[in-house]
Amino acid sequence: MTQALENAVGLPEEEQRFFRRGLSWEKFKAIQASFENVPGVRLFYCEGVLEIVSIGKPHEAIKCLIGLLLGQYFLEQSIEFFPSGSFTQEIPGIVEYQADLSYCLGNDKAIPDLCIEVVITSGSPIKLQKYKLMQVPEVWFWEDGTFEVYCLREQEYEKVVKSEFLPELDLSLLNRCLLLSSPLEAVREFRQGIQQ
Repeated sequence: MTQALENAVGLPEEEQRFFRRGLSWEKFKAIQASFENVPGVRLFYCEGVLEIVSIGKPHEAIKCLIGLLLGQYFLEQSIEFFPSGSFTQEIPGIVEYQADLSYCLGNDKAIPDLCIEVVITSGSPIKLQKYKLMQVPEVWFWEDGTFEVYCLREQEYEKVVKSEFLPELDLSLLNRCLLLSSPLEAVREFRQGIQQ
């Protein structure tokens, strides 16, 4: 089975997804161990669903640029932030995943205030469920060249038009800068935009 899964995520430049339902936690852990030395592949588990994603250069480029621009924003706005990157968030036997970026704002906490995912290929059956199980208050998805923002309300996520943790952040400016071909120009334009 491992060989078949490796073939399913074999293209290095494109993000590909593979799903398997009805998998026990123990089988997930065994499959995860077999992928331990396979670069550019991440495994997620949520209530019996295994998701395997290959991570390519476009995904990593956008993720790094989002982190860089948000760092500029936090600095410019004097917002205390605690980045935790893509650390593993887990409830044993139920869910395990890594967001692309995650932040605690104000003070450090066990559960991030904000998680961000870069999605190059859509279609995840566990898109928001994994975050709901961990009670992450706010989740952003950068998909199809734009941001979608979700806030947790009474055990369900609601799609909103702006961040509740960063209400002054102009997401259209952030997105516009992410789409520029030059990262240097993106940082310059974003910094100029948030200083106005």
